[in-house]
Amino acid sequence: MNKINKESVIGISALLVHAAKIDEHYSDSEKNLIKNFINSYLKDEDTSQILSKAEEIENNSNQLLSFTKIIKENSMDTKKEILEHLWKIVISDKTIDQFESNLLRRICGLIYVPDKISAEIKLKLLNTK
Repeated sequence: MNKINKESVIGISALLVHAAKIDEHYSDSEKNLIKNFINSYLKDEDTSQILSKAEEIENNSNQLLSFTKIIKENSMDTKKEILEHLWKIVISDKTIDQFESNLLRRICGLIYVPDKISAEIKLKLLNTK
């Protein structure tokens, strides 16, 4: 797993919050998935505090670009890991609506990940449920 600095983790977490909220249902299980993401990069940090910062950033931002720019600068492996976290959030409620799939498609375009890779990640996650 690549090392991503704390500010980047907060920014990416804000994108995860955005993905979780896009269907207008932001659940505790989605919050836990975001905390798992935070914990996978920042082991010794207070995940609730970082989640609160990410939620605040997401509330005050309507710009996806600022969040995806952080991801774009990372390796393809890191991009895949982050996409996997995004897909986990999207499929956590067992339905994928058009806003969620559209968001993931837009993110893939912005971080230069082919749709095929995104679809493979999604299928892998759906098949492990």
